Amino acid sequence: MCTRILMTTKTITIMEDAYHLLVDNKLSNESFSDELRRVLNKKKSKSLSDFFGILPKEEGEKLFDFIEKRRELNLNRASRRMSAFK
Repeated sequence: MCTRILMTTKTITIMEDAYHLLVDNKLSNESFSDELRRVLNKKKSKSLSDFFGILPKEEGEKLFDFIEKRRELNLNRASRRMSAFK
């Protein structure tokens, strides 16, 4: 069984500057529809792994150390509060 998808077309009106942005960013082998799909699909929520490597290693280590210290402070604070109820 062969299933066909009927693709309809829509005409939209855009400002000339927006058109030029589309033209300038369109890859040579893609249609405007392909370009819009490519660009707009990037806007969807990303997974945490998409952000891997955006910080230099040294900055990442500093951030990790900061987070670990904050977690330890929060655990100590929570432990002190819990002991007050005993």
